[in-house]
Amino acid sequence: MEDLVSVADLKVFAGKRVLVTGDTGFKGTWLSLWLSELGAEVLGLALPVEATNVLFPEVESAGLIHHVDCDIRDLEATRNTVAALRPDIVFHLAAQALVRLSYAEPQLTFATNVLGSINLMEAVRACDSVQAMVYITSDKCYLNKEWAWGYRENDELGGRDPYSASKACAELAFQAYSESYFLQRRHFGAATTRAGNVIGGGDRSADRIVPDTIKALEAGQPIILRNPQATRPWQHVLDPLCGYLRLGASLLKDPKQYAGSWNFGPEEHAIRTVDDLVRHAIHIWGSGDVVHRPDPNAPHEATLLHLSSGKAHRHLGWYAQWDFERAVTETVNWYRDVGRSVPALDVSRQQVASYQNEMISR
Repeated sequence: MEDLVSVADLKVFAGKRVLVTGDTGFKGTWLSLWLSELGAEVLGLALPVEATNVLFPEVESAGLIHHVDCDIRDLEATRNTVAALRPDIVFHLAAQALVRLSYAEPQLTFATNVLGSINLMEAVRACDSVQAMVYITSDKCYLNKEWAWGYRENDELGGRDPYSASKACAELAFQAYSESYFLQRRHFGAATTRAGNVIGGGDRSADRIVPDTIKALEAGQPIILRNPQATRPWQHVLDPLCGYLRLGASLLKDPKQYAGSWNFGPEEHAIRTVDDLVRHAIHIWGSGDVVHRPDPNAPHEATLLHLSSGKAHRHLGWYAQWDFERAVTETVNWYRDVGRSVPALDVSRQQVASYQNEMISR
């Protein structure tokens, strides 16, 4: 793997039929937009868009994506949809992505994240047009031992909550399919990716710190923190998406060499507390208050978790480009601009363009 992927390599997506599962979600919408900006023919497969997602409807209305409503828990529907779309490459992001919801809905979480992912792999296995698959899981697929150093791709998988366990199971399912089917398939490459905590404009999910912070700031109410000293490897959504794109381009270039698992996490200086994140958001917003209110009955959540991304540094030339302060600033500015009636698509396109221009200038 001596040849690093350059910005120019992302042009490989121009004219490609690219399927994004979970395209109506937070990360899926951003990835779909970026692929469209790269000249791809973007296809989407997901549950119907939620009312809180203001960006996806603008992306779809602008004709930047062809979306199909499909529940990946339905094997026949998933297989038929992928067969009809005949993509060249698949980015699999469809998931139940919330830790706290997984405690309330464990069956939904496992059905979506494990069986849904298996259904998607079955659909890909049956579709001979697919040349590559980037299979997104989570940094929480690692068995969290609360140690200070970053987890590497060969560290132990596991999970003490339904969400984390479902992502570990999804990784094990991928490994089984890879060994049994994908490595033997000619001209086909597949890899998994694990990213840290992602922030950015447009996320309105419940029980996530940035959406909760923005909601409080918009309402002029104090921001309630139940675990202010928990640390996370914060990164802007465009950083891991850049990693996914670089990996996808590499798989198209050399399917077998880039197969396997990859971490995409920020540098250590971006590992900051929840309190740090909120206070910087308040600084950018220009007003706001914080209240620390621990909840002794809250379900367990990890307090210390980050990744080692040395493999991506060495073999993909990928580094997190926007530091902690820049990531929070771009995120808060997105919500503020959209709140002032600037179209979400315009704000997002501008951020993608800025990110790409800075890639080119490096």
